[in-house]
Amino acid sequence: MKTESSSNNYVGAVLRGIGDDPDRIVIHQADGRTVRAAELIDLIHRTAHVLRDRGVRRGSTVSIMSGNRVEVLTIRYATNLLGARSVSLYEGMSAETLAVIAADVETDILVTDKVDALPKVKDVLTFGPSTAGADLLALVEQAPSTPIPVEPVRADEIWSVRHTGGTTGHPKGILRAFGTYAARWSDAANPAEPPVFLACTTLAHVAGTETDRALGQGGSVVLHPRFDPVKALADIERHRVTDSALMPPLLYQLTDQMLREPVDTSSLRNVAYGGCASSPDRIAQAVAVFGAVFTQVYGQLEAGFISALSPEDHLRYELLGTAGRALPGVEIRILAEDGSEVKQGESGEICVRTPSASAGYLNNPELSAQVWRDGLVHTGDVGFLDEEAYLHINGRVRDMVIVLGGHVYPTEVEDVLLSHPAVAAAAVFGVRDADSMEQVEAALVLRPGATIDLDAVRSLVTTHMGAQYAPSGITVLDAIPLTDVGKPDKQLLRASWRAGISGGQPVAG
Repeated sequence: MKTESSSNNYVGAVLRGIGDDPDRIVIHQADGRTVRAAELIDLIHRTAHVLRDRGVRRGSTVSIMSGNRVEVLTIRYATNLLGARSVSLYEGMSAETLAVIAADVETDILVTDKVDALPKVKDVLTFGPSTAGADLLALVEQAPSTPIPVEPVRADEIWSVRHTGGTTGHPKGILRAFGTYAARWSDAANPAEPPVFLACTTLAHVAGTETDRALGQGGSVVLHPRFDPVKALADIERHRVTDSALMPPLLYQLTDQMLREPVDTSSLRNVAYGGCASSPDRIAQAVAVFGAVFTQVYGQLEAGFISALSPEDHLRYELLGTAGRALPGVEIRILAEDGSEVKQGESGEICVRTPSASAGYLNNPELSAQVWRDGLVHTGDVGFLDEEAYLHINGRVRDMVIVLGGHVYPTEVEDVLLSHPAVAAAAVFGVRDADSMEQVEAALVLRPGATIDLDAVRSLVTTHMGAQYAPSGITVLDAIPLTDVGKPDKQLLRASWRAGISGGQPVAG
């Protein structure tokens, strides 16, 4: 019988990190309001009382859909404190997708500020008065603040179901165990100076887990409703932010804004980036602007963190196209289609054994068996290890574009496009023509005031990579559309192409 323990429940570490100094500011909000330690702990326990009174127990599921707000944190902490599991949903999720996910996870309570087209669930709580459900804010205000002990749980019990971003298909629910998540604090040493984390992307993704880490380490959080490079830089300077986490496209925007209107960012210690391919040239530019404060992190919800490129590594330009080296406790193997291990320097599927791997896909044993097998997580990414054990990623197996003459990995083409001095951002994707043959398409964003010869861009790709890699069509946009988690939305780009918005031909943004 597996042992139940409160040490398996990460909420205890968060509460200890918030600490017993009642007046310490733990959350700075974008509008200037602050939340102090005693107030945050009080809100967590009041919310837990509300949820418990509405039947939330171990085995219950509370789904949360809202933008970045303090209550999103307190609801999740209260849910997990009770031993129940939380589901963080993306604010921009369609009603159809929301309904499917809410049913899949067997939602007991949905907490939301979206009151139209709600899915059928047992109970709904809203942020403020609404005919759709009970007012959570009013209930919390009336609830007692008596501390509720952290619920002991087994290490293999699920604290969260997180869904993939959906860039390669319908979102899949990924099971995350209490014990694995709690180990993040027991295995990591606290920094000498507590972190000040800027959370400026959705709390339903990496910003949420990094907020947990910052609070658990006795630090504080600067909470923004969404990413805005001007406001992000202003608050880095104002609050002496030490840490943040961004997708590469957002990091590029931050760098561009810093070049336009520089501020004091000397407090930065670690800005993590990852989640999609990055451009070595753009990352080198960011290092030149902010200093060697970046850590590229490669990982997946399925596998957890796999490898990292350290701040020191960022001083070597030739490493900026890599995903760094394996993290402690991680084994990386590069396998051929038949499951055999390839030679060093040869490409194959990246398969890993990690201490932070998730427990599988929700209600999908067949797909789970495909991804988690032989003690390894099969990432679906293609890459190789070089002679220094740095991992190079060519792209995803299912993001590969099959053209006449061979296989095209979009990330490789994006790197070449981003080397053009006029190009600020690029997204490469595959589409099928009238004959069902795949072709390479590209969407570009230009630097302010820049012009570009699209034929010359194709020639650039052809010169560096070969004719089969050159985009058949290039669309110039004002901005690359992003998913809710900040990745280039290639599904939307494909849909736009199919709808004839670009028609596979160059258009001006």
